Amino acid sequence: MEKTPNTQFVPKDTPPLLNDEEHLSQRLREAREYLGLSQETVAEYLNIPRVAVSAFESAKRKVSSLELKSLAKLYRRPYEYFLGADEEVQDTSIAALHRTAHALSPSDRQQVLRFAQFLKQAGAVPKASQSEDSLLAKDATEHGHPS
Repeated sequence: MEKTPNTQFVPKDTPPLLNDEEHLSQRLREAREYLGLSQETVAEYLNIPRVAVSAFESAKRKVSSLELKSLAKLYRRPYEYFLGADEEVQDTSIAALHRTAHALSPSDRQQVLRFAQFLKQAGAVPKASQSEDSLLAKDATEHGHPS
């Protein structure tokens, strides 16, 4: 453990806390990359030089409130998300589901939604006990279905 100036002990592998500017710049970069947009595309949308996009994604330039509003619209995120209001950490599987579902037809997305709602209502699947597992394996073997 390493002693920090405020006399708290922090494990060495703990990532440093981001200040507000770093947090904002990280979220802006992640949102752009998530949508597969280039810095050039974003710069053209905002009518600013590409280096300005690079600068605010690396916390070397402040983002104006009008730019942030435009970026939120472009990135399809609420304005508040970039200001840290939504601190919910997304599971990588949720992000993968989102990307995959985006490419589906509207009717297929409805099917996926109905299935997700079914799973939510069904609750957690109870874990079979070891004796139940043994009985299922024995039954499958007896009926010609190797486990």
